Amino acid sequence: MLKDQPNGGRRADALTTKGNVAVDIILLGPPGAGKGTQAGRLVADRGMVQLSTGDMLRAAVKAGTEVGLKAKAVMDAGELVSDEIVSAIIGERLDQLGKDVGLIFDGYPRTAAQAEALDALLAARGRKLDYVIELAVDEDALVDRIVGRYTCAVCGEGYHERYKPPKVEGTCDVCGNHEFKRRPDDNAETVRTRMAEYRAKTAPILPIYDARGLVRRVDGMADIGHVTQAIEAILDGKA
Repeated sequence: MLKDQPNGGRRADALTTKGNVAVDIILLGPPGAGKGTQAGRLVADRGMVQLSTGDMLRAAVKAGTEVGLKAKAVMDAGELVSDEIVSAIIGERLDQLGKDVGLIFDGYPRTAAQAEALDALLAARGRKLDYVIELAVDEDALVDRIVGRYTCAVCGEGYHERYKPPKVEGTCDVCGNHEFKRRPDDNAETVRTRMAEYRAKTAPILPIYDARGLVRRVDGMADIGHVTQAIEAILDGKA
């Protein structure tokens, strides 16, 4: 997701640490760990910008930039976009952002070569990666969390069979509707497959950042507020 909402509602003293220098991070977490929720809070509270290669590619193609046109030609041919093009698109996006805005990289890097390329892109712009924050989860507990969730079909209010059922069975607490729905991929088999994919994608880069002392692990199974507080403490240099 490309959450281009810098400065949106941020606290004046919140987005920075270490002498008013913007914090750049990679946020990792398997599907269902709450990565999207926490990234959204960082965007809203700290004015950070969430960057994903998929959204940056689409934006560059839509804008018709030089590198975007190259990417379009490759995608139209049904081929994978090269690391070189991805790096160029990330560099193009970074050039549009001020150094006072913290960055959240989502889904990139995934290989040692991409990690090296990201270091170079940031260094060329006087920036560096500060932290790699992983939302650590218990797989069985995560399956239970995801499989039991459902939403109101009208207003979208979220519920869980075990942890957050409606106050009145079969009736939405917010709008009074009686129809609910589940995501088709919220089943145990799919969740475990997605967990395995996540481990495979992060396995190449975590040792690299671990060796550099950049990885911080947060209990992703804690309640949302506690997870946010833990991430805030890391960004503020207190953890």
